[in-house]
Amino acid sequence: MAGGKSRPKKDKSVKVSGGQAVKTGQILARGVTNYKAGRNVKGIGTLQALCDGKILFSRKKTRLGKAMTFINVVPKA
Repeated sequence: MAGGKSRPKKDKSVKVSGGQAVKTGQILARGVTNYKAGRNVKGIGTLQALCDGKILFSRKKTRLGKAMTFINVVPKA
């Protein structure tokens, strides 16, 4: 619990939705481990956009059969 409070912090989540326009450096997700950085995205715990564009979510299976969700930024034309 954060700061001695009896409830967990609420800032850990995905901050954008699919198709939404983002700017360079904008935070896409914070503290969420089930989303991974895709194209034009950097970070491990906090995912940030590397260029202006639109958000695209994609799912891929690993070799162990687990599905992972990637956050991608499609650059502006």
